[in-house]
Amino acid sequence: MKIMVVLGTRPEVIKLAPVIRALKPVAETVVCASGQHREMLNQALGSFGITPDVTVDTMSPGRSLNILASRLLAEMDAVLEREQPDWVVVQGDTTTAYCTGLAAFHRGIAVAHVEAGLRTGDLANPFPEEANRRLLAQIVSRHFAPTALSRENLLREGIEDARIVVTGNTVVDAIDLVRRSWASVPPALAQAGWAADDAPQVLVTCHRRENFGETLRGICEMLKDLCAQYAGHRWVFPVHLNPAVREPVMRELGQVANLRLMDPVDYESSLYLISKSELVLSDSGGIQEEAPTFGVPVVVMRSHTERREGVDAGFATLAGQAPVRIEAAARAWLDDPARRAALRNRPNPYGDGHAAQRIVAALVGAPEAHR
Repeated sequence: MKIMVVLGTRPEVIKLAPVIRALKPVAETVVCASGQHREMLNQALGSFGITPDVTVDTMSPGRSLNILASRLLAEMDAVLEREQPDWVVVQGDTTTAYCTGLAAFHRGIAVAHVEAGLRTGDLANPFPEEANRRLLAQIVSRHFAPTALSRENLLREGIEDARIVVTGNTVVDAIDLVRRSWASVPPALAQAGWAADDAPQVLVTCHRRENFGETLRGICEMLKDLCAQYAGHRWVFPVHLNPAVREPVMRELGQVANLRLMDPVDYESSLYLISKSELVLSDSGGIQEEAPTFGVPVVVMRSHTERREGVDAGFATLAGQAPVRIEAAARAWLDDPARRAALRNRPNPYGDGHAAQRIVAALVGAPEAHR
């Protein structure tokens, strides 16, 4: 059996790395990098020691989603024609995942979708991810749902139950792989000048398209206020490379004394920063899943989340995009140590660290998919 795993962004690498690791001993495995986000993709590949077997070049700065999609569809068609895999594995809701799935479907190749079934119910939030994952669901042969809620979402859309496998989220597997090697501060973080001390820490990340423009400027003003109110805290903000994020953040927050602006960090460093934080403010989907492993709460700076499990289990507060609501949610966590401490021994709603094993067992043991 020949299985091709396709990834194009850092989150895809993180969540597919455990699957690749589990697949290689039992099946011919081809790893294809789509090039959707080259710099951050390569950083993540290095973190997990993954070298792609196939690399295509599809992304150039400033190009529209339609141009990216058309290039991905054409490039992946050529790769599929050459490699002729039995299965194509994609993850999540990126343009890479959807276009690869569509190209495979057109060629009659079975598609497996890792992290299937996440939904916000709003096509505009997140954009275009909500559309990507809904469209992809219609052409997938195996849906690997991370949670029971994701399975229910798929069933409501008419997906056959026999095609769905609830696995847990592979991000928990990835975290287990990374922190096995922790002995001290990760080298990349030490080189960036981060040093452990007794100051309580808050981690901030922001990169989603729906927070660009005036929303991001409002978030920056809110962060200034929080940094002043909690002057004894160390605030850390790894700033995304996208100019729509980087330029306003560096301009508005560059002079805040207790806020450290950093270049994007590798995955090991990101997890380490989460583990050393009292609170995370973020619009990242991945961080909503990662923080519960460390018992760290997250204020979600989005109007919708497809990860309700973390909210329902008490790990996350869905604050919306209004700065006043984000600030209030942050203060509620920072002012209540007992509430934070209660998370430390709470079960992780995203799984037990064995998702990749379940995915590989389902793939390798699967009969030929209906095409």
